[in-house]
Amino acid sequence: MPSGDVLLLVDEDGRVVEWGRPAEELFGRPAEEAVGRSLGALLRATAMDAGHPHAGPPGAVSVRIEPVLRGASVLWRVCATGDPALSRQDVAVLRTVFARAPLQLLVLDRRLRVVRMSAAFGTARGARAGSPLGRHFTEVYDLDRPEEEAEVARRVLESGEPVLDRIVRGPGTPERRGYRSRSVCYFRLEDSGGDTLGLVTSAVDVTDREKARDRLDLMEQVRARVGQVPNVGLVSRELVDAVVPALADTAVVEMVDDVVRGEEPPKVPVHQDLPLRRAAFRGRLSAYPVGEVRPLPPGTPFADVLADARARLVPIDEHAPWLAADPARADAILGSGAHSLIVAPLTLRDHALGVVSFYREQDREPFDEDDLRVASAVCAHAALCIENARQYMREWIIASTLQRRLLPGQPAGRPTVEVSRLHQAGPEGGGAWSDAIALPGARTALVVGDVAGRGIVAAITMGLVRTALHTLAALDLPPDELLARLSETAARLAAASAALPQLDSEPLGIGCAIAVYDPVDLTCTIARAGLPEPVAVLPDGTPAILAAPSGPLLSGPADAPFPATTVGLPAGSTLAMATTSFAERVLAPSAPLRPLLDGAAARSLPEVCDAIGSAFAASGASDETVMLLARTVALPADRVMTRALPAGAEAAPIARAAARRQLEAWGVAEETAFTTELIVSELVGNAVRHGAPPLRLRLILEQMLTCEVSDGAAGAPHVQHARTVDENGRGLFIVAGIADQWGVRRRARGKTVWAQQPLGAPSDGR
Repeated sequence: MPSGDVLLLVDEDGRVVEWGRPAEELFGRPAEEAVGRSLGALLRATAMDAGHPHAGPPGAVSVRIEPVLRGASVLWRVCATGDPALSRQDVAVLRTVFARAPLQLLVLDRRLRVVRMSAAFGTARGARAGSPLGRHFTEVYDLDRPEEEAEVARRVLESGEPVLDRIVRGPGTPERRGYRSRSVCYFRLEDSGGDTLGLVTSAVDVTDREKARDRLDLMEQVRARVGQVPNVGLVSRELVDAVVPALADTAVVEMVDDVVRGEEPPKVPVHQDLPLRRAAFRGRLSAYPVGEVRPLPPGTPFADVLADARARLVPIDEHAPWLAADPARADAILGSGAHSLIVAPLTLRDHALGVVSFYREQDREPFDEDDLRVASAVCAHAALCIENARQYMREWIIASTLQRRLLPGQPAGRPTVEVSRLHQAGPEGGGAWSDAIALPGARTALVVGDVAGRGIVAAITMGLVRTALHTLAALDLPPDELLARLSETAARLAAASAALPQLDSEPLGIGCAIAVYDPVDLTCTIARAGLPEPVAVLPDGTPAILAAPSGPLLSGPADAPFPATTVGLPAGSTLAMATTSFAERVLAPSAPLRPLLDGAAARSLPEVCDAIGSAFAASGASDETVMLLARTVALPADRVMTRALPAGAEAAPIARAAARRQLEAWGVAEETAFTTELIVSELVGNAVRHGAPPLRLRLILEQMLTCEVSDGAAGAPHVQHARTVDENGRGLFIVAGIADQWGVRRRARGKTVWAQQPLGAPSDGR
């Protein structure tokens, strides 16, 4: 039989509409006997009626069955194909698939109109009412994005490339609110000659599968997003951001106020008057502002959760009695259109941390038991994160308080140096600090230090090191020797720390840099242990790195040197010292913020500090770091008196006379002048007897009156306690008794013995 011969037409009920000449020849029956009868019954009768006079063996013939749209009806045309590989079994398979398979099958023509549907389509959820035959397939289902689906179908029709397991969402049914998900496949339908006839689409309802997958995705999102920063407030905000809108339309986190402040959480059940703080909210209407503290009203699901630590699934009815217990909350709930509520506790080991409320609104389907389990799991993870944040915040509060108490305040102003500090606090507190220590002779020690580590241990170590530093500085040790003694102290601290039992001990590393500025000689002596080199901006704007060899970190080898370097530093220079982070961003020659420092000469020191501080904060750096800026000032020449002295006994009267004249010129009070003459006499006499030439007297008038006597001998004097009958040995004993403080400063050649006393009220002659 030639391929393409039309055998017959069958309507949707399986009855023969047309019976062509080829069918009469094939089946041996005239059209009068076939038209109007069921094709199945006709085929059975043909097979059984072997004695029929017109019957003949149909033989083997391959057929092609294709839909034909006539008006609003679909007919099935059976054509001969001449392909012996096809058989009557094909018809049986198609009938079974369309009649019994649970797949929602649609056959579309080239214009994407429905020409055939499976029996499963009639019972499918989400299908629109009415017969789909002859309608565009996007009109058959309620789809979220019908234009997008039509475009996908057209691409398959044009390319022939099938689309498999495409998830398509649409609205739910009146019986079940929410969305419906279907897994849709598109295949191009072709005849034996390769001509395109249309498309075959299949759809399977996978709503439950997709919801389960969404719940798993939500838990992954919660684990990835919640608890990244150890802060109770941030964890609460991360929680509501993670669950809205994935799980709920509105979410509210209310925390026990003690927990927010880092204190221990109460045990379940909690007292009904326990105050809770609204820590986070995301949604449409909020009953109370975030941050408000108030107890939960009794008789509500929220208070009940804190009584038994059990999550609840609560339908919302405007007549529910618990709504009347909290009118403001009731107005917000009803005003938002919420119809379903889950209240879940934030608890950990029978301790209450807070309550989370999840709301669904409007057309979204109500919560079910699966959602309740997911909400409970989300809150269990959040509770662990909140407890970790609470413990961290408690330690952070202690460390920050301790650090603030141990850090110096803003350095007091001195006539010879203007100081400003930049301190970038770390998230856990740390051990970075800076100091400006007044030294005798109008000098100032500028110090920057950094203790490795963070938290309480670093803050305590910083406080101990600073105490030792101030004690050693009072001895007027040169910077290199001061660092050496400080290193010995740090080594003892490290040994004591290593002896303590601890799980995560780390080596004690302390960096420190010291620069001593002398406003009389206009010099700066620098020694450093591990920290970067200081940088100076000269009065003309020229930057200069103050190169000084670096020694090891403090607490290193006992015999490690800390070499000191003395450089000239003219008045009006800006000296910058910093820990590593500030140095990398500001002090380094190619640092991004270096231009702000290079322009310091033309700006006031507070302006420079503000500009660098703002730019540094904007860079996103978060580690603990310190920078100290100092603007140098020369001590006026009329505030210094220097006199060379002979090496003999006449040195003392010469020195007293020179001091008397200078004190009168300065208008120093008589009592202070008398005391100063006595100090000068004793120090000069001691230098004549025990020192070596050259001898020099220097008086310095600043905030204190300083008397210095220098000689060429290296040996340091010490206080002697002379007996009653002794004629000598009382010089330094007398000086120690009448001066505010005294000491010895070693020089490259010789030493300087100094004594300081406060200025009294000026004399009448001033």
